[in-house]
Amino acid sequence: MIRLLHALAALVWLLPLATNAATGEKVVAGLSQNRISITANFVGSEILIFGAVKREEPVPAGRLDVVVTVQGPSAPVTVRRKARTYGIWTNQDQVTVDLAPSFYAVATTAPLPQILTATEDLRRHISIPRAIRSVGAPATVGDAQAFTDALIRLRETSGLYLMAEGTVELTEDTLFRTRVVLPANLTEGAYLTRIYLMRGGTVVDALETSIVVRKEGLERMLYQLAHQDPVIYAFLSLIIAIVAGWAASSVFRYFSA
Repeated sequence: MIRLLHALAALVWLLPLATNAATGEKVVAGLSQNRISITANFVGSEILIFGAVKREEPVPAGRLDVVVTVQGPSAPVTVRRKARTYGIWTNQDQVTVDLAPSFYAVATTAPLPQILTATEDLRRHISIPRAIRSVGAPATVGDAQAFTDALIRLRETSGLYLMAEGTVELTEDTLFRTRVVLPANLTEGAYLTRIYLMRGGTVVDALETSIVVRKEGLERMLYQLAHQDPVIYAFLSLIIAIVAGWAASSVFRYFSA
């Protein structure tokens, strides 16, 4: 009897996997570029993400959707709330978000709530709020979620968080393509690109690749100098400021004479 119960439990656990396998659908995809160089004149970039659904059987019944996410490096972020006290705006409460992507974009074939269940979102962390991890807050802050919402709004305004519903073109349930715009204020690192095949609100198959964003040229040299030799970087900055001030003063005196 005990063995029978264990067998039934294993069967229930494997049922979702068997359902996905029965569809026989796999995603294959590519990127227009997998490396982005940040130089002194970098103004942003655009990535073309394209692919196809590989099948060995006829197209299953039901609606097929595609979701594409691009996620930049994650790091803790401290969000502060200001309040006006005696006519002066000062920082009051603050909450540290454990991990927040420096960039996050979601592109879909349809509105995300219509093609993704809350359970699957909780498991896969696909939507923007689920991609942010904030598990703790000071006991004095009763509305910690408001700080996370504020972070999302600020990064949406600066173009770092993007929700592009309906921008994935899906042809005959087989070919798909979309474009993701990367702003100029990117953080250096690996940007994970995930493509999800969706049926009935759940993920049928997923593929993950990455885009490398790296500073090059003068930008790279200054970045390394500032982080590896901050004393030398500060000294050079001071020298440049003195020379620039002297040059500006000399030009002013010349034209004033």
